[in-house]
Amino acid sequence: MTATGGAVADAPQNSAHGHAQGPLYKLVVGAIGIVYGDIGTSPIYAFRETFAGHHTLIPDRLHIYGVLSLIFYSMMIIVTLKYVTIIMRADNKGEGGSLALLALINRTLGGKKKWTSGIIMLGVFATALFYGDSMITPAMSVLSAVEGLETVNQGFAPYVVPISVVILVGLFAIQARGTAKVGLLFGPVMLLYFATLAVLGAMHVMDDPAVILAMFNPIHIVEFFAADFLRAFVALGSVVLAVTGAEALYADMGHFGRKPIRISWVYFVLPALLLNYMGQGAMILSADPATALSKVKDPFFYLAPDALRLPLVLLATAAAVIASQAVISGAYSVTQQAIQLGFVPRLKIAHTSESAAGQIYIPSINWALMIMVTLLVVTFRSSSNLGAAYGIAVTGAMLIDTILIAVVLRQMWNWNRFAVGGLLTLFFVVDFSYLSANLLKVPAGGWFPLLVGGIAFTFLTTWAKGRQLMINRMDEASLPIEVFIKSAAASAARVPGTAVFMTSSASGVPHALLHNLKHNKVLHERIILLTVKIQDVPYVSEEKRGETMDYGSGFHRVVLHYGFMEEVNVPSELARVDRCGPACKMMDTSFFLARQTLIPSARRPGMAVWREKLFAWMLRNAESAMEFFKLPTNRVVELGSQVEI
Repeated sequence: MTATGGAVADAPQNSAHGHAQGPLYKLVVGAIGIVYGDIGTSPIYAFRETFAGHHTLIPDRLHIYGVLSLIFYSMMIIVTLKYVTIIMRADNKGEGGSLALLALINRTLGGKKKWTSGIIMLGVFATALFYGDSMITPAMSVLSAVEGLETVNQGFAPYVVPISVVILVGLFAIQARGTAKVGLLFGPVMLLYFATLAVLGAMHVMDDPAVILAMFNPIHIVEFFAADFLRAFVALGSVVLAVTGAEALYADMGHFGRKPIRISWVYFVLPALLLNYMGQGAMILSADPATALSKVKDPFFYLAPDALRLPLVLLATAAAVIASQAVISGAYSVTQQAIQLGFVPRLKIAHTSESAAGQIYIPSINWALMIMVTLLVVTFRSSSNLGAAYGIAVTGAMLIDTILIAVVLRQMWNWNRFAVGGLLTLFFVVDFSYLSANLLKVPAGGWFPLLVGGIAFTFLTTWAKGRQLMINRMDEASLPIEVFIKSAAASAARVPGTAVFMTSSASGVPHALLHNLKHNKVLHERIILLTVKIQDVPYVSEEKRGETMDYGSGFHRVVLHYGFMEEVNVPSELARVDRCGPACKMMDTSFFLARQTLIPSARRPGMAVWREKLFAWMLRNAESAMEFFKLPTNRVVELGSQVEI
């Protein structure tokens, strides 16, 4: 994407890579089914937590009007203005999300700015926070939905946690089979769910129609803070639950395109959510004080008549499962991007669909998430307790997104400085207010996403730093290829066939080639030095995929370029290379890989010794290059070497 003067054309709805294809109405329904699951389940607990959570509010007209107005303006500023209108314009060749935006900034600025490294760290930390969010969201959504059974019959209370655990474990268990077929139901189910939200809300708005004007009137926010500033500030920590999932609009842009996500939000999802929140407020206001105190503990489910409450619980649970599925799939996608961009070691990635490139499954991430989500449900035991942990990761990521978009607005789009200043001031004030309010939750459970984010950030940065140090150490001992060819090509015996030496550097002689010559005393007739480079774009066109160089004496260098959303398949690409002599036949080709054993050392500058040991452990447990690059198992030779970092 290129952007000048603040004008960015909408991404095309038909992509060569399988994104955002099909009629607009299908994309809109698909977006409703996948993108809005998280924010769609917020009415189940957001209003409740504000009044009946850890810091209770009196459900009177002053507080209800203030909260409703806060919810409305939060949705308009954070979701509609910030994400839907502005941030979604900053796509990286159609892809969205913190890492995609980070790659876009890094590619555009090209490291010219002194603070580029700081921006990279912020983007990585946003990714780390996402992992904390991806653990809490399924637990919070499913647990809050299943708790609705208690409004049907209090006898269900002891079974809420076991039922939630069974649902979540079952959800993670089916991931390996793919979700393409089940995904076809997501759109219709969420359409029904949002329609139900709207109808139930509209039914109760008539109980107290004054809530309509109250929600849109910002004076009620001022009155709320003026009457009880401390409680109003604390309430922000729960009000923000109404906009959790806003970042999913941007992250899922590559699957549906900008236009369908915008249409579904403005014309369907937003009205349904607002109607439901107004209905909850009107229901509480119209009830007598004793009933109001009872209903405010679960206002979402009390919107439904007694006879329809169980069907509402089942529908809400289905919506919670869909929201969880979207987050789980998002964790796979983010991890794949992080692997390709060099922040995560190679992991086993299985493709669960032959037609949809985005349908992937990462076993290690799946089971890690399942264990952590189950522990969260069993430990916290109620969605109200989990509410204390929910919000910090989301508000932290939202603040980082604001910082990243500030760079885009000024450095890449060159928008008017006064317009940018006004927008950023608004966004920063809102983001800081919500983050500050959520920091009060740290002792009660907010420490969890911060702990997960800190651990994930340590792993991400340790791998990126260690990988760069290892490459630098190997480059120090690297021999220029021209010198090697002159000395070795004339003296070494040549044997038939093709040898492909995988190397991370597009210059110098690979260590595997030096070791092979040292131990086997021979060179193949044709030697290809192969480097795979991941670009800062989601996809690389076929005509730009490979570049070749002929050194003579049977030596060639091939550099393959991939986008950070693409799967690497070396054999299939080698078969297309036609500028290195005859076509490569796998039965006549051997692949040589170097397997490094790291020796942590305090003598050499680099990382702390404990981080070097962590990096060495990550390297040992990474998926082998043979599997990652799709190399034929019976044609691979691994040569070991030791590297001190």
